[in-house]
Amino acid sequence: MTIDQLIEAPAARPQAIPQHEPEHVDVLIIGAGLSGIGAACHLREECPDKTYAVLESRGAIGGTWDLFRYPGVRSDSDMFTLGYAFRPWTDATSIADGASIRRYIEDTAREYGVGDHIRFHHQVVSADWSAEDARWTVTARRSDTGETVRLTCSWLSACSGYYRYDEGFRPRFDGEERFTGQIVHPQHWPEDLDVTGKQVVVIGSGATAVTLVPSLAADAAHVTMLQRTPSYIMSLPGRDPLAQVLRRRLPATIAYPIVRWKNVLLSTLLFQLSRRRPAMIKKLIRRLTQKQLPEGFDVDTHFNPPYDPWDQRLCLVPDGDLFRTLRQGNASIVTDRVKAFTERGIDLESGKHLDADVIITATGLNLLPLGGMSLSLDGTPVDLSTTVSYKGMMISGIPNFTMVIGYTNASWTLKADLVNRYVCRLLTHLDENGFVAATPVAPPEGADAPFLDLASGYVQRSIAQLPKQGSRTPWRLHQNYVRDVRLMRRGPLDDEGMTFQRPAAARSERTAA
Repeated sequence: MTIDQLIEAPAARPQAIPQHEPEHVDVLIIGAGLSGIGAACHLREECPDKTYAVLESRGAIGGTWDLFRYPGVRSDSDMFTLGYAFRPWTDATSIADGASIRRYIEDTAREYGVGDHIRFHHQVVSADWSAEDARWTVTARRSDTGETVRLTCSWLSACSGYYRYDEGFRPRFDGEERFTGQIVHPQHWPEDLDVTGKQVVVIGSGATAVTLVPSLAADAAHVTMLQRTPSYIMSLPGRDPLAQVLRRRLPATIAYPIVRWKNVLLSTLLFQLSRRRPAMIKKLIRRLTQKQLPEGFDVDTHFNPPYDPWDQRLCLVPDGDLFRTLRQGNASIVTDRVKAFTERGIDLESGKHLDADVIITATGLNLLPLGGMSLSLDGTPVDLSTTVSYKGMMISGIPNFTMVIGYTNASWTLKADLVNRYVCRLLTHLDENGFVAATPVAPPEGADAPFLDLASGYVQRSIAQLPKQGSRTPWRLHQNYVRDVRLMRRGPLDDEGMTFQRPAAARSERTAA
């Protein structure tokens, strides 16, 4: 070739750099807590041909039970229902401490071989569904390296709970800057906090507060639980009497489900009676409470909530430890409102003052739907508040997506087990019938009921961000495990609330929904 020909020749096109396709798995699970590990175990046992991965934003297994490290942290449900249906809880205690629950989750992951599928420090940011490809593209940010990671999956399961892990609810109080002591939120408990010989005030009356008070009272000079509104508090045996008897006579695999169902039925009965005969249950709880308090204790002021039982979640105390601490005089309850913090404590609206060296703000949680992840369908963002929940586990118009949100009136894991098994049923149904997607639809009559029927502050502050629920099955959340067992284990997969799409129709499933 001459120089002139070389000059006139078209420039060679640069060779394209190959783009690596995102890794694909059949099922992507978000969260490695109770729900996520349970989901992985169910997949491994019931859908062994499916590939899966678990993305965990933190650096350890356990979720809630790895995050919370405040003194005395424990389950607010019995472990025979908070434990997995497929793996018996064998410890002697019925109400377990956080470390024991964390070990139980870790041991389950190890026993079922799901640990190698967990990818830590992966905070899921967004997920976009492609109708053409019938798959999700999930974007995660690695908190350890700052790297952005993308994966694709055919099914997406959000097992990340519903509250913020990085920030609890923390109202600001007048005069906080004047307080010379230490202010602590239980969600961010400092390892070096020492309350020995100190005056401690715990602001709050929920499960965290009633756990902290007896735990701190063992070392503190005195602990005061400062509550704006009382809660219903019931004592539960630290060790289940029936479980102790059955374990001596039967294998764990037989004793466990018996005790589990006993506890399910008792809690269901209590909830139903609370709804239908609230005055009777209120009177019963008051009588049980009064028996455990010192003579002359002002029950009407400190243990008389202005709402009915189960309008907010009941607080359980193992072996009445809170009441015992009050009887011993190591702790006290003050029902009042904070006016302002001072240098040495808290001024109350009643005019009284509480001395404090340490103030603990057990003021609750912040909800964070789907762990803060945003959803979109072919690039169009999804507004959860305009959707309707299907069986409390899927969302209208959103294909191949489930979320695990436990019961408000019973153990979280009861619902998680049902949802995770249901996903396996759906996956099998899709494969057997040549479908690529399952998309719930909203009820024809519409739906406007709130997703969670609880008056608790943490729910009411964020309820507008959640899907709605309908007035009838399958769009109604009955908060009834017995009923849900029939619906989700044995009920039909193909009902009026669900549509299925074949490959040719995958592009238009949103229109059909």
